[in-house]
Amino acid sequence: MSASKTPERIDLNDIRHNDWVARWLPAAWGPYARLCRLDRPVGTWLTLLPTIAALVQAAGGVPDWWRLLIFSLGALLMRGVGCCFNDIFDRNFDHQVERTRFRPLTSGQLTLKKALWFVFAQLVVAALFLFAINSYSRWLALALVPIVVIYPLCKRFTYWPQAVLGIAFNWGMLMAWSDTQNIVPLAAIAMWWGTVLWQIGYDAIYGYIDIADDLKLGLKSAAIRFGDNGKQWIGGLYILAMLCWLWAGYSMGMGIGYFVVMAVIAVHFVWQVSRFDPKRPEFGLGLFRANMTVGVLMIVAALAGMV
Repeated sequence: MSASKTPERIDLNDIRHNDWVARWLPAAWGPYARLCRLDRPVGTWLTLLPTIAALVQAAGGVPDWWRLLIFSLGALLMRGVGCCFNDIFDRNFDHQVERTRFRPLTSGQLTLKKALWFVFAQLVVAALFLFAINSYSRWLALALVPIVVIYPLCKRFTYWPQAVLGIAFNWGMLMAWSDTQNIVPLAAIAMWWGTVLWQIGYDAIYGYIDIADDLKLGLKSAAIRFGDNGKQWIGGLYILAMLCWLWAGYSMGMGIGYFVVMAVIAVHFVWQVSRFDPKRPEFGLGLFRANMTVGVLMIVAALAGMV
């Protein structure tokens, strides 16, 4: 009888050295592109798609193309700034975590000084966009900056850093209303809170990948808090998110199409929870990425609700 084979170990490293950054960008630019996660756009899409849905709802249809452009670039920039601050604060941890050990700062590809200058440059460009939005939205944008900065520190003292991340990275939904309507109605806030709850859920799925390393380093996360009860917690968060979105749609007077698409999202959530296994966290990355489908469906729901 032949000896049984040892299962192949899955590589959790999130840097791919043969990707488009390595092939197409000058070598000196690569570390900066990776620092702001241009090589991994899923997070940008998960930030942008709900914002576009909010723009559709606020506009009562297809939003103004200029506003859509400004908010898209703003989402790209602020997600990049958030990722940079994350790596700056975590540079002494990341080399001890399997998933993050090759990131530019912790691996020595970039110095801290260069990273800080890069963050400053991104903030300057983002500040220019303030001239393209109204005064209400400018104040909201300024209020966002400290939330983005403190997020990476939250894992030192709370099991809910994903909640701070959800608040920060879905902030554009509130700004979509403030810039379009010059108000942020209660229904828009409910949509935003639903998206925050959704993000806590899907980011916890992602966080299970790092549990062993986080425990070793004394860091906290929602995944650690949920433990073996991850299915129940994440399922509960998704249910609360759906309730927020359903109430918001009703309050906005959305048409039947909105609720039909929301039913599709609910089915997708059931599929995610059924597939998720806290004891097989390495397969959570695919489920995390699948949430881009939810973001697209949010836009479809907003458009369908206007019919």
